[in-house]
Amino acid sequence: MTHENLFILKNLSKRFVKGKETISIFDGLDMTIPKGDFLAIMGPSGSGKTTLLNLLGGVDQPTGGEVIFDGERVDSLSESQLTKWRANNIGFIFQFYNLMPMLNAERNVELPLLLTNLSSKERMQRVHTALKLVGLEDRAKHMPSEMSGGQLQRVAIARAVVSDPKLLLCDEPTGDLDRQTADEILQMLQLLNRDFGKTIVMVTHDPAAARYASRTLHLDKGQFVEKEQLMEKSA
Repeated sequence: MTHENLFILKNLSKRFVKGKETISIFDGLDMTIPKGDFLAIMGPSGSGKTTLLNLLGGVDQPTGGEVIFDGERVDSLSESQLTKWRANNIGFIFQFYNLMPMLNAERNVELPLLLTNLSSKERMQRVHTALKLVGLEDRAKHMPSEMSGGQLQRVAIARAVVSDPKLLLCDEPTGDLDRQTADEILQMLQLLNRDFGKTIVMVTHDPAAARYASRTLHLDKGQFVEKEQLMEKSA
């Protein structure tokens, strides 16, 4: 059975307990993410953008509601089941790259594959394919300290796609880059979405970055709002 939506969130709630205070991030949030979507999520600090990414990526679990991925409930998986699920389905791209400084480019890209049953030869084949995709096959042996910010983010993208995940979660992927380099990275994300069918969810503060996405949703205080409403509240 095939499902048109990759993600469905139903009546999602997320609360944190801080001392004697309970902080509600989401309360009854609903959303769908179709397969092949390139979604940008914008909103002020504290609106729940990163928390939402963590819930989509199985890094955090909801307090209530349902998280359905490709027709299957994932909100009730155990930690070990979530680890396997993430390895098979999710690629993460972060603002500050999160590369291991003591590993060269190809070893950083290989990291997600260490959770698989692939042989060392098969892992290296995938690594070199991913590095070629982002135009860094000639930098495979370079250390992070020997690369520019744009190159570091390209390595991070190669690491995110090396396991051929269904979904890429991007948390401010261009926030540490100049405009020209940021545009190059965003064009690469567009290519992954358009030519390789990757579903992408990108959190960004940058309207110029959001324009590369197929659609944009605005979060405010844990709920999706119209852009005009958000502007009125910030005025």
